[in-house]
Amino acid sequence: MARAPSRVVMIGTSFATRGGVASVVDGYRRAGLFERWPIEYVATHRDGNALEKLLKAIDGIVVFFALLCRHPRAILHVHAASRASFWRKSGFMALALLARWPIVFHLHGGGFATFYERECGPVARAVVRFFLDRAAAIVVVSERWNLWMRRVTRNPRITTIPNAVTLPPLAQKPREAALVAFTGRCSEGKGLYDLLQASLLLRRGFPRLRIECAGDGDLDEAERAIASMGLADRVRIHGWIEPRQRDALLARATVFVLPSHAEGLPMSLLEAMAAGCPVVATAVGGIPDLVSHGVNGLLVEPGDAQALADAVGRVLADPKLARNLGRAARATVAARFTPERSLERLGQIYTALGLDTGDRLFISKDATRRVAARNKESVPGFGSLES
Repeated sequence: MARAPSRVVMIGTSFATRGGVASVVDGYRRAGLFERWPIEYVATHRDGNALEKLLKAIDGIVVFFALLCRHPRAILHVHAASRASFWRKSGFMALALLARWPIVFHLHGGGFATFYERECGPVARAVVRFFLDRAAAIVVVSERWNLWMRRVTRNPRITTIPNAVTLPPLAQKPREAALVAFTGRCSEGKGLYDLLQASLLLRRGFPRLRIECAGDGDLDEAERAIASMGLADRVRIHGWIEPRQRDALLARATVFVLPSHAEGLPMSLLEAMAAGCPVVATAVGGIPDLVSHGVNGLLVEPGDAQALADAVGRVLADPKLARNLGRAARATVAARFTPERSLERLGQIYTALGLDTGDRLFISKDATRRVAARNKESVPGFGSLES
């Protein structure tokens, strides 16, 4: 019988990295996941130039090899997205399989379907399936991604754990009139240019319309597009801002807009809803699992600037609708997307994989056994997760 894993080795990006994956994992850490379970976090990626990224990758490999030598058996929890993120993590997963470590493959990012179906050739797709088929557990962030994953891999051990956010205090001041907020990568894929096109359609009916965008990306290209459209007096690009500044923007905005072309379960949308800001988003990825059209937000099809303008215009023109959508959005996050719910589900997976918690942790062995007894019901489709 294989020795029980003694800890979790978690692979991901640096907490200082700008992006949704870092935000999700840092949220787990702040909520206490690393205190509940014996987790060693290994950062294999960071923001910066090519040399800085290479040095971080090398550092991650060295640290991981040291952990392989130190721990005969552990759980490898991989936070992965598409393209370079997946291929970086594949080396660590290969080593984990050789060491007979069970792997938890945790998929983030909305581009994985495009990556797998359109960008990978037959050999690359086979490699992706190789690792998915052999994972002890696959975690996705929405039910739609769960269904997609079941079409790709024969692995039945797939569960949905939505991203989570902490509810901020409710804003005490009234929201500013006709202020549209956008937070995320300033790129075509996130729908920024669709939002700019929609603003051209809106500006006649809403002469006070302003858009504030916060995020990284090719900001010079975005500024050029804004200038060429004659929107320089209406659209402001902040670049990357700190969480405190983001929260302040979401507390001021009349409406938050995320017209992405592909998504997982975007943290930016969850953050806006948690702030009680009415949202307009596209019906892609896991967003329809989060937003019910007309109940806690409005949904449009991606790439349709007219439909986007119509939806944003509805919110701007109807303060009662905006208040109702914002309240329902915050209630949705409070009911379904708190960190505690996500941490509980992750703990159930670790327990099902036989993690030996010892006496060092907040979770006792008796509590661990109770979670394990519930596991088949709590984590659908898993059964025994021993690799």
